[in-house]
Amino acid sequence: MDNQQGYRPKSIIMKPVYIIAEIGINHNGDINIAKRLIDISAAAGCNAVKFQKRNPDVCVPEHQKNVLRDTPWGKMTYLEYKYKVEFNKEEYDEIDSYCKQQGIAWSASPWDIDSLKFLEQYDLPFIKIPSAMITNKKLIKAAGETGKKIIISTGMSTPEEIDEAVHELEVHCEYKDIAILHCNSTYPAPLNELNLSCIKTLKEKYKHIAIGYSGHEFRLGTSVSAVYFGAEIIERHVTLDRTMWGSDHMCSLEPQGLFKLVSGIRELEQAHGDGKIKVTDSEKPVRKKLRG
Repeated sequence: MDNQQGYRPKSIIMKPVYIIAEIGINHNGDINIAKRLIDISAAAGCNAVKFQKRNPDVCVPEHQKNVLRDTPWGKMTYLEYKYKVEFNKEEYDEIDSYCKQQGIAWSASPWDIDSLKFLEQYDLPFIKIPSAMITNKKLIKAAGETGKKIIISTGMSTPEEIDEAVHELEVHCEYKDIAILHCNSTYPAPLNELNLSCIKTLKEKYKHIAIGYSGHEFRLGTSVSAVYFGAEIIERHVTLDRTMWGSDHMCSLEPQGLFKLVSGIRELEQAHGDGKIKVTDSEKPVRKKLRG
């Protein structure tokens, strides 16, 4: 399968799941860490890596901008920290070129209109609207107007909020260009609150839209299980080391975990079958030997 293609539209038959390695801001503002995570994601067999793009002046609430915090770079305001972990155009140009070289697609989640406009200059397979922004109607509308495939995450959202976002996208997008990811926005997400059955609920409600899963839990098996529930897209955060400084590292997959996730999903796809009871080709000689 070509890793650089966009996510696949929904179909009745299970098919190769589109796997997104969410780098987010786990690069900690270091392009070399970003490249290492791209290398790992490509080697694991992921279809795409994803970053997060913000204009900190817009995204950071006024009351938090001047709050001091300790960071690996010393004490600084929260606004300064947010700028510290943001990549600029030069760095995204490098990411774009490097991903093409490594044979893996990339995209990013814009958290504001400025960031969405910034991302439009690149040939991205999709735009991802994060759970935090699903109620931002201006951003949803602007994303739909880009003509790109749009993926939305549904963490901490009500059915009505999901409906409103989907209806806004439907004005500008075809069904095949929209995907919804079931998600729990707790970092890390408690197992008893993952509610993977919601994947089936979403598939029943939005019959013509691809449904997937964005996981923030510690475990691997739950994300693999999401495929059994019908997820066609799987997104998990990735890090070099869970003990690194930063808010998302703790609930991210380390390299070995990412490899296991991808292989587990691909194995499940092979083992899924069509549900028809029959004597398989490998069983026929065994049957003949044991039954005559």
